[in-house]
Amino acid sequence: MAMRFPVRQLALARRTWPASPSSRRLASNLSGAVKKTIRADAELSNPDPGADSPSAALVNEHAPYMVATYARPPPVFVQGEGSWLWDVENRKYLDFTAGIAVTSLGHSDAEFTRLLAQQAGTLIHASNLYYNPWTGALSKLLVEKTLSSGGMHDAAKVFVCNSGSEANEAAVKFARKTGKAIDPSGNKVEVVSFDNAFHGRTMGALSATHNPKYQRPFAPMVPGFVEGRYNDVGAVEALVTGKTCGVIVEPIQGEGGVVTASDDFLVALARRCREVGAVLIYDEIQCGMGRTGSLWAHAGLPREAHPDVITSAKALGNGFPIGAVVVNDFVGDKIKVGDHGTTFGGNPLACRLAHYLVERLSDPALQRGVREKSQLFTTGFGMLKERFPELITEIRGRGLILGLQLTEDPGAIVKAARERGLLVITAGTNTLRFVPSLVVTDEEIAQGLQILEDAIAATR
Repeated sequence: MAMRFPVRQLALARRTWPASPSSRRLASNLSGAVKKTIRADAELSNPDPGADSPSAALVNEHAPYMVATYARPPPVFVQGEGSWLWDVENRKYLDFTAGIAVTSLGHSDAEFTRLLAQQAGTLIHASNLYYNPWTGALSKLLVEKTLSSGGMHDAAKVFVCNSGSEANEAAVKFARKTGKAIDPSGNKVEVVSFDNAFHGRTMGALSATHNPKYQRPFAPMVPGFVEGRYNDVGAVEALVTGKTCGVIVEPIQGEGGVVTASDDFLVALARRCREVGAVLIYDEIQCGMGRTGSLWAHAGLPREAHPDVITSAKALGNGFPIGAVVVNDFVGDKIKVGDHGTTFGGNPLACRLAHYLVERLSDPALQRGVREKSQLFTTGFGMLKERFPELITEIRGRGLILGLQLTEDPGAIVKAARERGLLVITAGTNTLRFVPSLVVTDEEIAQGLQILEDAIAATR
């Protein structure tokens, strides 16, 4: 049986290991360049696994059988707890990515794990041909918590699916169906979305994601999608017309660089949608579910800016696949039996877990903690900006979806942070993105900021 050593003690042992006479003689013969490399490696708590490592062996065995998707760094993660991940070589990492804003309650939440095991031993799937207790319970809770949170004031019904892309696909279909109900001529089919948005990789969601990098390999796109300029209030009237059946917008663009929509922009969009009878869709897949310090990112807006549809996923399942579409009666009353469906969506296992997540993430104490932790991050970011003014130009975001705008590609900083035990990710153009667990501690934030400072300094 392999022995599991405490990571902290191993790190201390590596720094204080006594050198033998032979090793000293060997070191004295090394060139200055090699000595410098060894000293640099010794300063790294988590140097990326090398080509001859157990991590590389595992990747090399499996990678040939996997369709290429993401460009992954070398570590292979095998365990998580709270805000921490361990790789196959027992390196410990502070995780400020939360699985791309997914594990909002952290890794291996005890109650989540208990419910998962209990429901898996009770009933996982029976199909949507029949009722089960948890699809309806989740739908009811989502509507109730949305209403009580200050979010969409006329939330009425929920469609449960499996992912964010599926949620956005459903929202687009619902907008198209609503458009045909309002205008039976079939001319009201256009869907407006915005530059730098990211709505998913399935064909409908991809068609609303106006980024050539994502679209070009799979062209032609689904027809009827129109691109607008994010936060351009003056362009809204000409953009949203009588042909528009729906407008989909992120209150905070996560993948696009952690850019926040202005209140004026969202109010103007909502007013124009009401004027022309278009469905307003808020994609809160990344910025919703407590991440901004309220259940929904739009909760602070006036009622006139509330959407007709909210799409959700990511944190809704804390790592278990699930998505949801919350609609008002303007939309919900137009969707009839047979219009839409799903095989796995709404299964009792996913819905029971999501029910627990909605209860936890709608807790005012947790949301207050998110806002307080956001202040710790932004204060720390301000200090970093003072130290590195030539690098950091802007601090963006709200709650625990935050971004640092840099003047250069963040890749070297991401690698330097990872090799010092901190996981961060990028977004948009030259943006460092921070979406940690919502239960990250003050001490972990301080530790992460210190590692980030060290990583930036190492790349200067």
